[in-house]
Amino acid sequence: MDTVTINAQALDAVAFPTEHSVVLMIRSKKGLLGCGYLSVATADKTGDAIAIVTGVKNYDDMLKAEVKAVSAAAAALGVAVGMSGKEALLKMNG
Repeated sequence: MDTVTINAQALDAVAFPTEHSVVLMIRSKKGLLGCGYLSVATADKTGDAIAIVTGVKNYDDMLKAEVKAVSAAAAALGVAVGMSGKEALLKMNG
């Protein structure tokens, strides 16, 4: 497990290499920022908060990337499509 620090807050992060890519996740207190491998539909079924960013290869990319999809639970926390991954994590870490 890795650590990503945002505004002096340490968040857990995981990178799972695949044969052709990497699955990336950063976990905040109340939700996840994930790459396009992850499913908003599944998060909605389980009630989890997740924001999805695409076209990312590492954690720095994730923080800078635009959120492309959010689960209902993430939206309830104030996460919205179009904000940065960093902004989404800060909303979900509140």
